[in-house]
Amino acid sequence: MLVLWLLRWVLFRLEFGAGLIKMRGDACWRDLTCLYYHHETQPMPGPLSWYFHHLPKPLHRVEAAASHFTQLVVPFALFAPPPVAGAAALLMILTQLWLVASGNFSWLNFLTITVAVSVVDSSLFPVPVPGLAEPPVWHQGLVIALTVVVVVLSFRPARNLVSRRQVMNTSFDRLHLVNTYGAFGSITKVRHEIVIEATDEPILTDDTVWREYEFKGKPGDPRRRPPQFAPYHLRLDWLMWFAALSIRYAESWLPGLAEKLLAADEDTLKLLRRDPFDGARPTYLRAQLYRYRFTTPHERRATGAWWAREPRGPVLRTTRLGSDGAVIAVD
Repeated sequence: MLVLWLLRWVLFRLEFGAGLIKMRGDACWRDLTCLYYHHETQPMPGPLSWYFHHLPKPLHRVEAAASHFTQLVVPFALFAPPPVAGAAALLMILTQLWLVASGNFSWLNFLTITVAVSVVDSSLFPVPVPGLAEPPVWHQGLVIALTVVVVVLSFRPARNLVSRRQVMNTSFDRLHLVNTYGAFGSITKVRHEIVIEATDEPILTDDTVWREYEFKGKPGDPRRRPPQFAPYHLRLDWLMWFAALSIRYAESWLPGLAEKLLAADEDTLKLLRRDPFDGARPTYLRAQLYRYRFTTPHERRATGAWWAREPRGPVLRTTRLGSDGAVIAVD
């Protein structure tokens, strides 16, 4: 039973922390307009994200208000007697399933659902429960010791929750046993994407044909519908989302990625959906920044495209491999 209460404490910190960071973060959460943008600018949109984005704005405001209620009010009901606690957990599960349908948040929603299921008791779904033998004394002692450790380590995460300088997704102990959580305290209003292009032509001219590498999850080809891959986590695709927010996030690894692609590194190419050179080495490579937005329903019917995009300029200068295998800028 103590372990089940510890799981409720995890669920409380996850949901309540996420709710607080929203209210303390972007003003659009407080005026209920964040979801005017979020379905379009979230890290990895899913197959239904285009439709969620085009829901009426009043419904987006209802979504935001429901999120606040579920994360700021409902978590306290987790510590109430059954069936109230179970009903609160079911409401959280329903909210997480809404997020699963509207986007690709990797394994986050599925882990939250798993923890929330531990709160749902048999009073909501009457089923026969077999009798269980009393656990041995050593097991009871171990559970009590674990509970004491978690309670002691919870002091700093709990203080963080009520702090005006709340930080999210942070650990306060070396073993990462009791952490603080939160996501999307601020919402990006405009979506940018980095498109990596290369050519196998020996000489660059104004007529050079550049071909795009296609990633497994992140937006690329405007006519490709956003795919479903959660709960799998496409780490490179997520890194590319951060890089599009600010190139400083990619300064340490984007040139290395360019080097691997120019060398047609087999392991690197496996991280992509499509290599336009079928395993051959390109001669030159560059990365361009594009402004992406979901097409309107009219544009979707006319073009069949899910995205519209406009170039914003270079992110990585045109490069090639030198004789020593290092990347060399050519412009």
